[in-house]
Amino acid sequence: MSETVPLRGLDSQGYIAREGSLARVPHALRPVVAAARDRILDVFGGRLHSAYLYGSIPRGTARVGRSDLDLLVVLREEPTDADRADGRALDEALDKELPQIDGGGTLFVSHACVLSELERHDLGWFVACLCTPLLGEDLAEYLPRYRPDSLLARETNGDLALVLPRWHDRISSADDSEEARRPLVRFMSRRLVRTAFTLVMPRWNGWTSDLHEMAEAFGAYYPARAEQVRAAAVRGYDPTGDGAVLRAYADDLGPWLAKEYARVHGVKAPRPEGTT
Repeated sequence: MSETVPLRGLDSQGYIAREGSLARVPHALRPVVAAARDRILDVFGGRLHSAYLYGSIPRGTARVGRSDLDLLVVLREEPTDADRADGRALDEALDKELPQIDGGGTLFVSHACVLSELERHDLGWFVACLCTPLLGEDLAEYLPRYRPDSLLARETNGDLALVLPRWHDRISSADDSEEARRPLVRFMSRRLVRTAFTLVMPRWNGWTSDLHEMAEAFGAYYPARAEQVRAAAVRGYDPTGDGAVLRAYADDLGPWLAKEYARVHGVKAPRPEGTT
């Protein structure tokens, strides 16, 4: 009898399966989701097209009191600075009032941007595969199904080289304290692990959002860099505030990964100035 090969985040036809659902939200975090839903409606009202959860909460892997709340708000028109300010205020209020979460962030995009050809294999894929509908019409209905191929790899993480100069600026301008550096370590660790994973994703032929599983998949193809990426996966969940880690990311692992990514998959299609 032939051995069954696991589909690893894919459906029976080889497309990436949507990874979260409201049914998977841990019971202790359901009041958080309900509060977020109500606040989004109150703040954005008729400007709102739809809203989504993403991250560990809809995947059912969140740690109560330690995980953050990740939201995507799709507006009918292009988001304004005032919209983003309202979003920051919403994030701060929810974090202050709800001890079940440790911070949060709300992303803003327009309905037209999600469905644009330019964003088909980046933001569109993100909505269709990594986001869980919370409010409004689900835009996944208007998007294609996605395979873990080189096009998806290029368009999701093929812009690391453009990001690295900004990382240097953020590192140099951060306060010289563990507390100030810890969020940077968490953010950059996650970005590097996800980029390392999508570098090998077409060969691995699957999808996962688990940082440790991502690091193991990468390490199977790049053993010389495996330990660096495994350590980054650990810091993605439990960050330290070590400045040496940030410098190693920006000066060593990041540049190597950007160069190898461009060699294997090419460079992400250019976005309008100020949107990368």
